[in-house]
Amino acid sequence: MIRNALTVGAWTLGSRVLGFARDILIAALLGAGPAADAFFVALRLPNLFRRLFGEGAFSAAFIPAYTATLSHEGEAPARRLAEDITAIMVVFLFVLMALGMIFMPAVLDALAPGFRAEPAKFALAVHLSRITFPYLWLICLCALFAGVLNARGHFAAASAAPILFNVSIIGALFILHGNGERVPEALAYGVVISGIVQFAMLGRALVKAGTPLRLRMPRLTPGAVTVLRRLGPGLIGAGVTQLNLTVDTIIASLLPNGTVSVLYYADRVNQLPLGVIGAALGTVLLPSLSRHFRRNETLQAQGALNRALEFALLLTLPGAAALGAIGLPIMRTLFAHGAFSDADAARSAAALAAYAFGLPAFVLVKLFAPGFFARGDTRTPVKIGLAAVALNLALNLMLMHPLQQVGIALSTSIAAWFNVAMLALLLRRHGGFAPDRRLVGRVIRIVIASAAMAIMLVTLRATPLMHLPGSLALIGLIGLGIGGFGVIGLGIGAFRVAEVRGLLRRPAKGAAALDGVKG
Repeated sequence: MIRNALTVGAWTLGSRVLGFARDILIAALLGAGPAADAFFVALRLPNLFRRLFGEGAFSAAFIPAYTATLSHEGEAPARRLAEDITAIMVVFLFVLMALGMIFMPAVLDALAPGFRAEPAKFALAVHLSRITFPYLWLICLCALFAGVLNARGHFAAASAAPILFNVSIIGALFILHGNGERVPEALAYGVVISGIVQFAMLGRALVKAGTPLRLRMPRLTPGAVTVLRRLGPGLIGAGVTQLNLTVDTIIASLLPNGTVSVLYYADRVNQLPLGVIGAALGTVLLPSLSRHFRRNETLQAQGALNRALEFALLLTLPGAAALGAIGLPIMRTLFAHGAFSDADAARSAAALAAYAFGLPAFVLVKLFAPGFFARGDTRTPVKIGLAAVALNLALNLMLMHPLQQVGIALSTSIAAWFNVAMLALLLRRHGGFAPDRRLVGRVIRIVIASAAMAIMLVTLRATPLMHLPGSLALIGLIGLGIGGFGVIGLGIGAFRVAEVRGLLRRPAKGAAALDGVKG
């Protein structure tokens, strides 16, 4: 399982690196002004669906039903189930897309109410949103294709597809922009082009895997109804982080120009470990848990979840500490070029520190939610998720004026920790989660090592190291941070070298390194 997670994570890391290249170009060309705000609002709905469907929520509804059908009934019924879901989604999403494009001004009134005060900004956001909206149709179908591939153990193609999102936008930016005024439009067209390319790639991957899907007339079969019943709750339960970020966009539109943009860039940096670790582990954990629960292997399911939690926290806790300690050098080095000023970088860095506080929680949600979905329980994550969204909204309204963008980011992080606490408590009560001594001991040691590393990084920011050119100083800080955490963590037993080596070897050895339940 962990080896497959590393495969998914490697492709996701490649996508995130290209995403940074994309965002560096956007920041240099648009900065953090009205045009950037308009584009990022136009990108919010496509991004919401891309992350919800592409990072596990659709799989949470589809994979358990598909794998059960494949195991109990065979290849042909499983393929028919996938084809039925495809047909239903094609029709529903086409209607949704048409309505969205017709009533886009009303959609933008809900998504960015503050834009109405600036007619030119609002008009640009409506225009760009109409261009990007067809991407929703394409990416949801891509998620279905990816779900079939993942359920059959083909993780690489589905994980590689998001790279095309960034390649397409970067390509469109160079080919179509012409002049500065057309940059937002070029970016919007790049989003749609990426959907077409991803759709073609995943469709070809299905054919190569021997499971091509034919387009049928929509049929509400019992299997399809089961998937659809789980899909809505699954989207809310597994996608609370993205729903909260959408709430952040709504509130940010009511604050001064550039707030939407600086929050976007802060979230982008925070999303690197979140996407690489959370999405990767969540993608491969759900099929594993589904198999264990279907066979009544409760101890094995608990062990798999414990090792996934341990591995995730080993990466996210020091990552969060580092983002909080050196957020300003990161934002300046990555984005403070062209139209993106030092002041914009400082605003983004402050928001990044607040988002980093919730980084481990954002990842843990992606690991605890599959524990419910694998057992067929979609209601519990939904109830908790809706409570977390309500808490985030309430905190946003309280903190938006005194803390500006920092208050918005901090609200999201607090809501994420609330979500994790409730999921863990209820999953433990139902027997799906039993933290063992090894997990508890390791987490305590990881926290200590992460705190020590953060103190070291803050101290280093006051040394001559920071007089080096920006990129060299940042590389030095990151290198020393990794080295410091490694030495301290190894010294106090936060991890073992043999286990890390095991992750990088053959799948069987990698799984064995983290699948043990004993401490």
